[in-house]
Parts: sequence; structure tokens; C-alpha cells
Amino acid sequence: MKTSSVQKQTNQIPSTEGLPIRYDIYSPEGVQSPLPVILFLHGFKGFKDWGTFPEICKQIATKGFAVIAMNFSLNGIGENKMEFDRLDLFSRETLSQDLEDVGTVIKAIKSKAIEIGETSKIGILGHSRGGQTAAAAAAEYADIDCLVTWSAVADYNARWSEKMLHDWQTKGVTEIKNGRTGQIMPMKKMVHEDALRNAERVIALNRVDELEIPALFVHGEEDEAVNPKNAEQLYNACSSQEKDLLLVSDAGHTYGGSHPFQSDELPKPLNRALAKTTQWFEAYLK
Repeated sequence: MKTSSVQKQTNQIPSTEGLPIRYDIYSPEGVQSPLPVILFLHGFKGFKDWGTFPEICKQIATKGFAVIAMNFSLNGIGENKMEFDRLDLFSRETLSQDLEDVGTVIKAIKSKAIEIGETSKIGILGHSRGGQTAAAAAAEYADIDCLVTWSAVADYNARWSEKMLHDWQTKGVTEIKNGRTGQIMPMKKMVHEDALRNAERVIALNRVDELEIPALFVHGEEDEAVNPKNAEQLYNACSSQEKDLLLVSDAGHTYGGSHPFQSDELPKPLNRALAKTTQWFEAYLK
């Protein structure tokens, strides 16, 4: 895989609450700035160092982009970049704070508090819940010039289960099991209340009709976690004149990726999603 010409920098900036937003910058060596920047957003129970994400960012960077992969400030990952050791933060990770974190990173790029040299346009790529936040952010922040979502949730308020709603009503907290680690992860009622109260701002399906920038919606046809109809909903509701929908055959929620990822090659479905994504960014950010 062509990744040897990419350099990586790691740093953090404070969120609006003063918590660290940790990020990695992947940039091509020997390429003259200004570079287009792409923000990469992880999903629910995800993090910037999950599985195939670093390799995805590296490969996008080889095409002449600076890729900033960020951890949301409340995602539950603390000093140990691979472990959910801050469940107190995870329990109150709201869609509103995720959206604020994206805005904080954009401001830091523009003010050069995040040091990546001269920049040109900004694109955003998000997976799953990160895809839904990317869509909302693309409508919220005028500095974003191009959007790509992978496996995005269209309407998070349609995903809460009856058990979750009952738990929040009776106990004020529900518990989610992390299938990979076995951890029991709490989610407080405030997460649900925020999504309801701020639905017009934070829910992707409520924002994509505001978009005038190029928007690509990618989804696996065999997605076991988020139905592909979510991508169709977002595509149909999107107002952009430059939009596209890619349903990837034989692809699940992570397009064949897993954590830890130890293969020398990305899975074929993931390569198809990545190829279309890089073509989209090359067409609209350069």
C-alpha cells in the first residue's frame, strides 16, 4: 500500500468545555502547500485509531490532502488512545457537543492553532454517527466545501430502542454493551434530551436540505447496523446540485474493516468506498 510518503503529527486542542480534542494530521511529504484539508470523524463507540481508520487517512493523504482524524472530546477515549477509560465522558456525549467539536477544529485550522501550513478548501468525511455529524456540520459551518458520509445515520432520533427509552424514563441512564470489548457503557438521559431538543440543528436528515456543496453518500448494501435506506434518505433530501449515492455491494457497516486491523491490504469493499471518496474529494477540493 502506498503510505510511505505520508507523515503523521499528533496533538490536541481544548473543546468548548476545556476537554482535549485529540487529533492526528496525515499529510503528504514533499507536497507544496496550500493543501486541501479533510476532517475525518469516527462513529459511535469509535475513535480515530480504530481498525482501518489510520490506513484510510494515510491513503487519502497520498492523493495530496492533509487529513485530520479527530477524537470527539466526549467519546470516552482518554490518555490510552485505544481504550474506553473515560466512560464518565462517554455517558454524556451529545450530538450537540460533537458538532461543537467540529466547529472548534475548523476554527483552529483557520486561526492556525492547528499547524498544517497553508490550507485551501476543507472537506469532511464521517463514518456512521460521525457521518451524520459530518452532514450536520456541512450545513452548520460555511468553511466546509465538500461532504462525504460512510454508513451515516439519517435520523438518530429514530434509532433509540424501546429499552433505551424505558431506561431513560425510569433510571435516567441506559447501558450499551461494547460487542468488541464486552464493556458495559452507560448513556445518560441527557444524550436523548439533547437530540430531541436540538433536532433541527444536529440531525442529519434535518440539515441536508440546506446543503449547496458537493455531497456523496456511501453505504454498504449489507450494512447490519445502519440500514442502507438511511443513505437513500439523505441523498433524496439533499438539495445540492452536485450529489451522488454509492451503495457498495457485499459491504457491511465497516466495509470489511475490523479492530484490530492486521492485514497488509484493505478489504475490497473498503477499497471501492475509498476509491470513490478520493475521486470525489479530488474533483471538488482541488
